[in-house]
Amino acid sequence: MSNRLSSYFNASQELRQLSHKVDELLALQRHYEEIAPSSLVRTSHVMQIDQQTLVIAADNGTVAAKLRQLAPGFTQLFQNGGYEITGIQIRVQVALPINTRPPRSTSLSTIGRQQLVDFTVKLQDSPLKIALLRLAKSKE
Repeated sequence: MSNRLSSYFNASQELRQLSHKVDELLALQRHYEEIAPSSLVRTSHVMQIDQQTLVIAADNGTVAAKLRQLAPGFTQLFQNGGYEITGIQIRVQVALPINTRPPRSTSLSTIGRQQLVDFTVKLQDSPLKIALLRLAKSKE
């Protein structure tokens, strides 16, 4: 499978360049994971390299501030690792939290419907009474 995939990437110049760029970013990310504190690795990642400037994305402003403090040291550590990095730029790229809670049911239970019907009996004819009756009759 990997031979077919690599032959596909070698089929054209554009795909070969893209594959090389991805490999380069993965190597930079692995090296970043080795040199950065684990708390920062969980909340940031290598984003791109542009003319020997490494761009690191931080999940929030606090992480970005800490990375900016550490950037000169990281630059030296990348250079010591054989990478031609002359500077590091930090960008905040807020990650959306993953919703781990299951969605709540939006339908009324049978008891809830009956309680709405019982309540509407006490109301005078009005748009509120009509809306509540419609809600009690709806299935979802």
